Amino acid sequence: MSALGRLTTKIAILFRREQFGGELDEEMAFHREQMEQELRAGGMSADEARLAAMRQFGNATRIKERSHEVMGFRLETVAQDLRFAMRQLGRNPGFAVTAILMLALGIGASLAIFAFVDAALLQPLPYAQPNQLMEVTESLALFPRGNLSYPDYVDWKRMNTVLSSLDVYNGTSYLLQMPTGAVPVPGLRVSAGFFRTLGVQPVLGRDFYPGEDSVSAPATALLSYAAWQQRFGGRRDVIGQTVKLSGTPVTIIGVLPASFSFAARGNAGIFGSLQPTSGCETRRSCHSLNGVGRLKPGVTVATALASMKAIAAQLERQYPDSNRGQGASVMPLAQATTGDIRPILLILLCGAGMLLLIACVNVSNLLLVRSETRRREMAVRSALGASRMRLARQFVTEGLMLVLAGAAAGLLLADAAMRILRGMIAKDMLDNMPYLRDMGLSLHLWLFAGALTALAAGVFSLAPLLRLPVVQLHASLSEGGRGSAGQLWKRLGANLVIAELAVAVVLLAGAGLLAKSFWRLLHVELGFSTDHLAMLDVGLPDAEFAKDAQQEVFAKTVLDRVRMLPGVESATVTTVPPVTCNCNTDWVRFVGKPYNGVHNEVNDRQVSTGFFHTLQAQLVRGRWFTETDDASHPKVVMINEAFAQKYYPGEDPIGQKIGDTALKPDSLRTIVGVVANIKDGALDSEEWPTEYEAFAQDPSTYFTMMVRTARDEKAILPELAAAIHQVNPGVGVQDETTMTQRIHDSYSAWLHRSAAWLVGGFAVLALLLSVIGLYGVIAYSVSRRTREIGVRMALGAQRSAVHGMILREAGWLTGIGIVAGLACSIGAAHLMGSLLFGVRAWDLPTLAAVAVVLGVFALLASFLPARRAARVNPVEALRAE
Repeated sequence: MSALGRLTTKIAILFRREQFGGELDEEMAFHREQMEQELRAGGMSADEARLAAMRQFGNATRIKERSHEVMGFRLETVAQDLRFAMRQLGRNPGFAVTAILMLALGIGASLAIFAFVDAALLQPLPYAQPNQLMEVTESLALFPRGNLSYPDYVDWKRMNTVLSSLDVYNGTSYLLQMPTGAVPVPGLRVSAGFFRTLGVQPVLGRDFYPGEDSVSAPATALLSYAAWQQRFGGRRDVIGQTVKLSGTPVTIIGVLPASFSFAARGNAGIFGSLQPTSGCETRRSCHSLNGVGRLKPGVTVATALASMKAIAAQLERQYPDSNRGQGASVMPLAQATTGDIRPILLILLCGAGMLLLIACVNVSNLLLVRSETRRREMAVRSALGASRMRLARQFVTEGLMLVLAGAAAGLLLADAAMRILRGMIAKDMLDNMPYLRDMGLSLHLWLFAGALTALAAGVFSLAPLLRLPVVQLHASLSEGGRGSAGQLWKRLGANLVIAELAVAVVLLAGAGLLAKSFWRLLHVELGFSTDHLAMLDVGLPDAEFAKDAQQEVFAKTVLDRVRMLPGVESATVTTVPPVTCNCNTDWVRFVGKPYNGVHNEVNDRQVSTGFFHTLQAQLVRGRWFTETDDASHPKVVMINEAFAQKYYPGEDPIGQKIGDTALKPDSLRTIVGVVANIKDGALDSEEWPTEYEAFAQDPSTYFTMMVRTARDEKAILPELAAAIHQVNPGVGVQDETTMTQRIHDSYSAWLHRSAAWLVGGFAVLALLLSVIGLYGVIAYSVSRRTREIGVRMALGAQRSAVHGMILREAGWLTGIGIVAGLACSIGAAHLMGSLLFGVRAWDLPTLAAVAVVLGVFALLASFLPARRAARVNPVEALRAE
């Protein structure tokens, strides 16, 4: 019969159910009558022939069930299965609630983490043909993904044959002149083709024209949709309006879509044309730009990388001084956008998967236990005519109901967990993770939830099916649930518990290693005191403060005013505050030392005279900066210990001179002091050589003011901003914070803190679920061995011996699970090595603590069943049997 024919037959049966049943009854009656007549013809009486015919014909109910199953299932049997399953679960509310809660925890955790993975790693970037977009940067030994210089960008754009377009950008902060004063607005300076490369069109106005980023072109800018609404009230006549940005007249030419965001500067409000007017952009040795390009059709990432490396090698030969050791880096923009968040998301997804595995193992154990208690029921139903398929469908229905209820509760937990996890991310970091803003119950999440539900339903249906007592019908009816645990339970149930104990060890070890890493990260030596330290960023309009003398005078005036505020102990300014980054570097050369053209790259900071006193840093040798270290005196510099140890090993660097790679006279600076290392980069970064130049000798229009106060550092922040605006209302002030808060909100601290908390949460749940699973196994084993224990005690076994017997059984399961888990933990720790700081993957104290914790909880879980077994009354046990 064809598939269409079978479907037609089944549909006909569904609508002719009563007719089919009547015809089947008539057919069965006819065959019985025929058999009776044959038996009477052989000499039997009418009664004897009727009974013999019924015996030979078999169970009429079973025949009818099998006939229906052969011809097609009936809708009413599905409804019967559902009603029966609901009654069964209603009679065992403890079992149902426990199973649903475990599933909800496992599914909810998996869905919440998958939502992050989907938003960050699976969803495509919101640009045209995002798979063709590449991050294009230079590559050096210290910076595998280093910034481009403007001259290199021009050459790369002209010489490459693999990119259909190449554009650059860099972050900045514009001072937007408003009637109430200057307002700092984060922004990007972009080359003219930037938005065409991304495939983004303005919703109002126009894009940059080609060549509109040249020095001679009028300054123009586009607004983000949010800035248009917030700063200009959403007025359409803003197009063509001229505004002052950092003192420079700029024409607004367009507004970008509300959905547009660029992760490198997710909070950017103004996108100005990148005109190479600054001193940095005229030098090939000054690297300040990031590149984004679009591959030509058919070009692979590997081909593009090889081509750009060839161009970099050609430029190195052409400009050996500025381009020495500089290669190229090309990677998908999506991969560059997610950055360091990728490993933590994958680790958390694995952790959530392990938690779901433990939940499924526990529920499978519960179902196996329940199927053991229902063996007699299933045997009776089978004897009364229920087929194996009918019984299987009942188990499938019950398992599916549990899974659907658990999945529904898991979706609610996942939604709440997503909100909590997103709230753990600081606003500044969330601005650079725009892909997380609209994270929610997406199509991918629904599909993933459906896959988990189907997988769990299959597992939970399979587990009880293994215990269907069709083959051992007689044994099931006669045993009635008596005796020791079955061989299947000993093999499968115990092995499942070992597996979930091992998974719990992996999660506990991971949580312990991450927590220890986070603790060491927070206690890393900073080289300065972080308490009572307030800070804010200050931006000066370029047009008004174009000269170094103007910048230096303003900084000095503001510092004098701030030092007069109540509670202020000291104040200073710096171009790059501590715990920021190993960036803003300089190439240095040492007078009197041989030079082979290598780039000696060091951190470069400009600091005022009170910088080290405000930080409470330690002077190793030499002197501090003084007020005489200004533009009228020879240039001086202070270095950190890492600088002295790397470039002056075994020497006294005081009095030595350093300069640029050409040792130009105006670049020469005399080392006057060595300071103990101050953590310049991220908390988990290595110490770099650092030079500190006197701010008065090399000032800047953008700097950070740092104030040490005897008062609450948060309370003084508004007063600091007010004091600056009293000096000049047109100066921008932003990012008011404290050093303690800055460290707490830093990316490295957030990354390690989030990993430790989330994996720790999974570990606690895993510990709880695995202990519950172990308790269930031991408790069930005790209940099945009641007669055996009664016999042992009747023959003279002491309660302590029974107690020890049960604890030994639990001890073996726990020991095997812990050993297997510790072995897997070392491998898992190597995989998350990027998240470990100051801790080895095989950290013995952590692994030992995990083994002890799990062992203690396992002992507690086994104690109650062992105590119950030791209290068995042999007379009662034997009488019950």
